[in-house]
Amino acid sequence: MKVNAQTVLLGQKVALVPYLPEHVPTYHAWMQDAELRAQTASEPLSLAEEFDMQRKWQDDADKLTFIVCARAEGDGLSPSPSLDPGAGAGAGAGEPGLGPSDPRVKALRMIGDVNLFLHGAPGDHATKDKDVDEDEEEQEEDEHHYAEVEIMIAERAFRGKGCAAEALRLMLGYATASTTFTTTSSSTTSSSTTSSSTTPFLPPAPHSLLDSESLRGSPLPVPPPRLLARIAESNGASIRLFARLGFRETRRVAVFAEVEMRWRGVGAGAGAGAGAGA
Repeated sequence: MKVNAQTVLLGQKVALVPYLPEHVPTYHAWMQDAELRAQTASEPLSLAEEFDMQRKWQDDADKLTFIVCARAEGDGLSPSPSLDPGAGAGAGAGEPGLGPSDPRVKALRMIGDVNLFLHGAPGDHATKDKDVDEDEEEQEEDEHHYAEVEIMIAERAFRGKGCAAEALRLMLGYATASTTFTTTSSSTTSSSTTSSSTTPFLPPAPHSLLDSESLRGSPLPVPPPRLLARIAESNGASIRLFARLGFRETRRVAVFAEVEMRWRGVGAGAGAGAGAGA
């Protein structure tokens, strides 16, 4: 997706940067791991095919992709994310005008990726049956219009350290224009595009990872209730991670050994794209 071609999102632990050709060799090396391919439902590709895939994903209007990079002490990047309100969606959250070509950003270590795949559009199912009640119509909308989320922390040394959670919070806050995913303060309010649930549901953080100006610059935005994740049944860490973010199991697909989870917000009931290495 071209809308994030110059976007850098900064958190406390990670930075999200666009997937560029320079990232392909490392990504290709990760995908030689059979376990990672299984957890992310990926097929083995040659290096040339991986470069072709990167170009395709960059141009496709239905794929939003960021490479997850680890922040380092003394990296010189602003620790207090904020976006210059006049900079627009192409600027980075952290410093006005920060982009992927900044030497400080290019020096960060790649540790994974986070993706959002858009399916359909509102009203695609176009039901005209007057006998269909609102619940059934909403279920049909869920089936035809949704955004599938995937997270992968490929570098094992960075698993279990909160990197996947922060990467998801940054991605989902950016994609939905919703403070639901990026704040932990009980006084925070969300934008008009979000669900009514804005209760904090992650461990306290010193401040919002993205401020309201950043969120207003979101190029999409995706309504949070349209978010979906498909996770291998064996990937308990990712299932628990998405549950903490407000996703709830909606069904199991036995033929693929997958759990399907949709965002239902905090307090929607206990929870039991695929994720790897959360």
